[in-house]
Amino acid sequence: MMADQPPPLEATPLLNEVPILPHMVNGDSIQQAKATRLPQVILVQVNPGETFTITTEDGHIQCIQGPAHVPMMSPNGSMPPIFVPPGYVSQVVEENGVRKVVVLPHSAEFHPSMHPPPPPHVPPHYLHHPHALLPPPHPVYPPVPGTGELPPQFLHQHPPPHVFQEQEPRSHGRTNFIQRDERSLKMQEHLKKRLKDRQAGGHANNKLNSPPASPHKVVNSSNATIQNGNGKGQPGAGALKQKQVGKTKGAAEPEVAESDTEPKKCDIHLSIGKPVVSDIQARSAVLSWNLPVSSQNGESHSHSPAAFTFEVAISNSGKNGKFKSVYVGEELTITLPDLRPATDYHARVSATSSSIKESISELVSFTTESCEPDCPAAPKLINRTKNSLSLQWKSSNDNGSKITNFLLEWDEGKNGAFKECYYGHLKQYKLTKLSPSTKYSLRLAAKNDIGMSGFSETVTYYTAGMVPPAPCPPVLLEAGVTWLALRWSPPHGVSCDDALTYSLDVEEEGSGYGFQPQYNGDELSCTLRNLRRSTSYKFRLFAYNSEGRSSPSEVVELSTNPEKPGPPGKPSVKGKIHSHSVKVTWEPPKDNGGSDITKYFLEISEASAGSKWDTIYSGAQREHVCDHLRPGTSYRLRAHCASKGGESQASDVLTVTTAAVPPGPCPSPYLAGKAKPKEITLQWGPPSVDGGSEVTEYILEMASADEDERRQVYQGPASEYVVTSLLPGRTYCFWIRAANKVGFGPHSDKAEICTAPGPPDQCCKPLITCKSATCVVVSWESPACNGAEIGEYRLEWGQAEGSMHVAYAGPCQSYEVKGLTPATTYYCRVQAVNVAGVGLFGEAGVVTTPASVPAPVSVLHLLEEDQMEISLPLSTCLAIQWEEPCCHGSEITGYNIEYGEKQLVTVGRNTSHVLENLLPDTLYRIRVQAINNFGVGPFSHSMKAKTKPLPPDPPPLECVVFSYQSLKLKWGEGPSRALITNPTQFNLQMEDRFGRFVTVYNGPCHTYKVQRLSESTTYYFKIQACNDAGEGEFSEVYAFTTTKSPPASLKAPKANQLEENTYEITWEPLQPMKGDSIVYILQLAAGREFEQVYKGPETSFRLPNLQTNCEYRLRVCAGRQSQDASGSQELYGPYSPSTVFSSQKRELVPPCADSTTELAETKKTLREERFIAIVLLCGFAVVAILFAVVIQYFVIK
Repeated sequence: MMADQPPPLEATPLLNEVPILPHMVNGDSIQQAKATRLPQVILVQVNPGETFTITTEDGHIQCIQGPAHVPMMSPNGSMPPIFVPPGYVSQVVEENGVRKVVVLPHSAEFHPSMHPPPPPHVPPHYLHHPHALLPPPHPVYPPVPGTGELPPQFLHQHPPPHVFQEQEPRSHGRTNFIQRDERSLKMQEHLKKRLKDRQAGGHANNKLNSPPASPHKVVNSSNATIQNGNGKGQPGAGALKQKQVGKTKGAAEPEVAESDTEPKKCDIHLSIGKPVVSDIQARSAVLSWNLPVSSQNGESHSHSPAAFTFEVAISNSGKNGKFKSVYVGEELTITLPDLRPATDYHARVSATSSSIKESISELVSFTTESCEPDCPAAPKLINRTKNSLSLQWKSSNDNGSKITNFLLEWDEGKNGAFKECYYGHLKQYKLTKLSPSTKYSLRLAAKNDIGMSGFSETVTYYTAGMVPPAPCPPVLLEAGVTWLALRWSPPHGVSCDDALTYSLDVEEEGSGYGFQPQYNGDELSCTLRNLRRSTSYKFRLFAYNSEGRSSPSEVVELSTNPEKPGPPGKPSVKGKIHSHSVKVTWEPPKDNGGSDITKYFLEISEASAGSKWDTIYSGAQREHVCDHLRPGTSYRLRAHCASKGGESQASDVLTVTTAAVPPGPCPSPYLAGKAKPKEITLQWGPPSVDGGSEVTEYILEMASADEDERRQVYQGPASEYVVTSLLPGRTYCFWIRAANKVGFGPHSDKAEICTAPGPPDQCCKPLITCKSATCVVVSWESPACNGAEIGEYRLEWGQAEGSMHVAYAGPCQSYEVKGLTPATTYYCRVQAVNVAGVGLFGEAGVVTTPASVPAPVSVLHLLEEDQMEISLPLSTCLAIQWEEPCCHGSEITGYNIEYGEKQLVTVGRNTSHVLENLLPDTLYRIRVQAINNFGVGPFSHSMKAKTKPLPPDPPPLECVVFSYQSLKLKWGEGPSRALITNPTQFNLQMEDRFGRFVTVYNGPCHTYKVQRLSESTTYYFKIQACNDAGEGEFSEVYAFTTTKSPPASLKAPKANQLEENTYEITWEPLQPMKGDSIVYILQLAAGREFEQVYKGPETSFRLPNLQTNCEYRLRVCAGRQSQDASGSQELYGPYSPSTVFSSQKRELVPPCADSTTELAETKKTLREERFIAIVLLCGFAVVAILFAVVIQYFVIK
């Protein structure tokens, strides 16, 4: 849209300054626009994926997502001027009263018979981009493609725009498009011509159709997508890596300059191979290529990928068609996105470097795969009636497979799920049998052999209707002083989905202007303000729909509320002020608020009550007698009034003080704390009415519950008193009265207060009845409870009056005592218990139970052998003993003893007895019962006793080893030592020198060695065996004699040389042993064996004829010669130590030779003794160290 002469750029109004027409989005309100007769309508078409940005009347930014038709209204009724870029013209097309503006190049021809071309593309500053939604300061426009790429369109079709954008970044973040002038267009045609010449001549390095490599060139393909051969501006489309070089506005002049300098780079040739296409999909493909190779003077050189910048260009209009640059970067493999399905594409790659001439690869061709159709545009309404809707739609892009059917779905006018209403190949359909004035939602999908497309945008159409019926009159919601809130409902018979608007007319009473419109809208309520108070208004309502206006509703008359009246005059006292009443009057308010005063209110408040007010009068009169006042009290009085407008403010306050009187009655006295049995603490409060004067004293009076006479117990100013000398559990009556300076007031109400309950009184002597010798029934009477019910009785029972125990505790008044002892005197007494405490015990009762059979024997045991006075054979006898039980009043005459197989033995009053003639080693069960004149008592507990087995016989005794001072004896068969417990013990006795046998051994062993005996002496022994059965008899006396003792060992003999080969041997003598003579045997050894050289009684012997220089050894032993019946006997002792000497030639020896020899022998002996002492000392030291280590490790640690 544009005027005949476009104004300058600064004065051009923008599209977003034109206000949007309400309720005319999506193109479904064209007829409504006609019905309302708008002065000028502009229809702006927003394509799918685009955003239309406008500024509304209130200054807010509103974004409309495509596809949509945005109707706009000119504010002054004329066509607003629109600025178009150079080289383009605008044409206005009018259809059905709606004007559309088409922007075309100069070369485009427009014929009215043809369908109008699509509307101009929305300027880029209306599109949604990541930088800002506000329009830029200067409008710029994208280039528009030629007319050859514009297919015919219907009025409501939304084809994608044909836009290829070349954007230039600015430092402030907004994108401006390059403005092309005539010079740039001529330069572009010149470059295209050169490109065609190079392609015809077969030059591989042609780059006329590729984007120039100028540093001022700006390549931006992020907003370019390829769909059906048309470029579509979408923010963020395309994820390929890009490079942007330079930030200048013009790009045409650098391109020409670069083409003029091309001959300067002919010395180095660059060649790049044909790219390879893989992974071909319906809308994408992978393109890869190899690094280029440069040649100079016939030599080839390879380079790294970082040395080149690659540019990829594709074309879908043939090899000689227009190529579009889609990538600039250093990668060797890219993915071509946003391709059209089932479309032939040609791609080429160009490589550039800073020092090498640009090289363009061969073209590679590929065809994308087919897929399901694109989403079709929403169906358009071409006609409607009350019962039908005629729809029409266009085919979408089939994407390589012919569209066979269309699927039309609707919601059946129920706002629910969509259901199929048409499926076929036609492009129009008529919905019939519909309801008038009903909204229907529809959507469309296309299907080919590959699959079903997505659904189109949901559109809503209404069937034709009729003028709505007259609505009901409005209803008052709430009324104010200057406003009225009204509400109304839709006319009867109109669906809730019908779009209705309402008009409310108002007429003020007495104004003379008639009905005036006050509201127009689609709401069902409104609030009218700035009205007059207490004024009547008339209302009527109209309803509108697309068919027209309804008849008016009935006229309803409503009124505003009156205002609050002003405060009345200050109250005043009329007449005398009494102690309980005062008469008050007041004046009406100066302003009644527009309505008559209907009621007056009089409020009263005590001066000490603060802001608390009580209403004591309400009515139409303006005076009132305030009664029921308290004497001597200050009161505040105020008045306010009420009318239809509300209640007024309170008047000024009047203060009045009444006269004083004696105080009123006090509250009844009450118990303070807990009552005690004999005293109570009373408290009371002040009288509710003090008569206008302070209370000075109180009088407390008391009376018993059963007396009417009152007596004063307290008078004074305190409010508490302790009343004493009372009885527990009694009820007393109390009264209190107060006095002030005027006089005494009346008595309070009677207060009945009970003293605390006390313990019960002392119980009487209990009544005792004997039921049997072991059972007694005790009963008693209940004493006075003293205010608390007796909950428990305690019965003490015992055999002594001073030591009784509680036998019963419970609520009963009798108890049966069982388990008594017959013929026994018992004492008992009773005590009562309640919650207050325990009463005193009553007088004790005495009872003696009658006599009966004896008690059972309690103690029965078996007498041991040491407890018997006489020895008894325990193998056949058992001695038992028991204690005499209680006779229960009758002397015991005897006992019955039961043992064995119920064998019964009766004995006298003895408490012990021996059971004889029993079987040895047999177990018996024994029990005893006592007998008196009343009969036989119960048996005692059973006792088990076992007779012992028969005592063992004595074993044979023999002597196995004889010695001169000991005898080893043996008896029986068994171990020599007691390895295990032997039940049989042996008693070995030996006769002493007095002829008495004494025990030398007592134990289980079978051998014993008798020591410290005299030699050659006869000893006499006997033995006895003992076990659990007792001691057996002693054996016969055995006699054993010790042997004689041999002589003792002698010291080593001495050798003295008498002559050259003669030695004298001497040894020590022994005394005769018990009259036996002593003989000696001397043995000599020159080698290993000894030979006897002498035997006799002498103590010396001379050895002659010994060999010279020969070593000899000598030893001697003593022998004992004795005479006995068998003849002479000799008993020899052990040999003495050996004496060694050598026979040498006799020489003259000085007199000291013997002493020298003896000294040498003495030194040798000393050395040996010292060596032995050192060895012993070292041994003791080692042992001590070991002990210290062990103690340190195991004990200390």
